[in-house]
Parts: sequence; structure tokens; C-alpha cells
Amino acid sequence: MPVPADRAALERDLLRDRAYITLRDAIVDGTLAPGERLRDQELTEWLGLSRTPVRDALSRLEQDGLVETEPQRFTRVAPLDRRAARDAFPIVAAIHALAAELGVPKLTAADLEAMSNANARFARALKDVDVDAALDADDAFHAVLLIASANVELVKTLDRLMPRLRRLERLRFGSLAGRGSVRQHDAILAAAGQHDVHTTAERVRENWLSLGTLIDRSFE
Repeated sequence: MPVPADRAALERDLLRDRAYITLRDAIVDGTLAPGERLRDQELTEWLGLSRTPVRDALSRLEQDGLVETEPQRFTRVAPLDRRAARDAFPIVAAIHALAAELGVPKLTAADLEAMSNANARFARALKDVDVDAALDADDAFHAVLLIASANVELVKTLDRLMPRLRRLERLRFGSLAGRGSVRQHDAILAAAGQHDVHTTAERVRENWLSLGTLIDRSFE
């Protein structure tokens, strides 16, 4: 039996994904600020889409914790939430630690070099106070272990959680200037280079938990 070709359904999915990605990125980078009202007409005009994919995207973003709604009253960008950060960072830390446990035995020399290069870019970006470059380099560093883990469920879970945390990190970046992440990355890399699974996983966990602690303190 041939696969049914439902082009209309595929087009709807593509439009919904486009709306979701654009709105998610605008919330994460602060283009849409915490607490900002999200009005359907303004969003449809901005995105050049109909109301249906925009509403679908907003519903998905609400599930991600980036949007909040009060029926018949408002839809808005979720405010920065200290408790949500406290809840999310231990989960993210555990997931990345598991990725290290699964990935370290599979690391190649090229993988270790990629981690080293990413950390060098990360250090330069922190020195230059370049938020975008710092977050991109940090993601690239940890992505090596995620890819090596070859576990798609870890990636799916992080795809849901990380935008919320990256938004916090971006908007609180000025409060994180004294972070020790570069040294922590060096320690992770050293353990990974020795294929020490347990130590690498623990250092990865500590890296994410320490970032969570800095984010939490920034609310004070």
C-alpha cells in the first residue's frame, strides 16, 4: 500500500513548526520580553501566518514554560521564574551527566579536539561579553557528549527544557561574569580524555548545578 500523500497536513505542520521556532527564539533572546502581552493579530502580521499555526505554537510554548495564558484575559511571555529554574537545573544536570556516562566510552580524538576548541571559543566570548557566542560555544561543548551518547530521548528532553534555561542565562548574563565554567570545562575535558566515565559525569553534573546556583542567586 503506498504512503498517503497529505500535502495539506504536511504544510500545516511546517507552518506550526515555523511559528514555534520563531516565537521560541524571540522569547529566549529577549526580543519578546518577560511579561509582554502576545496578541494574535500582532503575531500573525509579524510572522505572516494565519491564526491557527500561531495559536498552536503558543500552546506548545505554554507547555514549555515560556508562555502563560489566562483564558479570556491574556496570553503573555512567562516572567522569569526562580522556582522553575530551581526545578529545571537539577534535571538538566542529571541528563547531561547521563549523556557523559553513555558518551565518554565512545569519544574519539576528534571529539576531544572539538570540545577543546569549543571551550576556547567560550572563554573568548566570556572575556568579550559576547552573549550569543558564549551560549553557542557552551552548547557546542556539551553537544559532543550528547551526540556521542547516541540517545535521542536525552536530546528530546533537553530540547524542551533548554530554551527556558538559556533565556534565564541570557537575561542574567551580566550577573554570571565570575562563573568558573571555563575551568570546569577544562576539568571535564581532562577526565573525558582519560575515558574516566564516573569523574566526567560528576564534573558535568557539577558544571550545570553551579550555573543553576548562580542563576538562583541572580534573583536576589
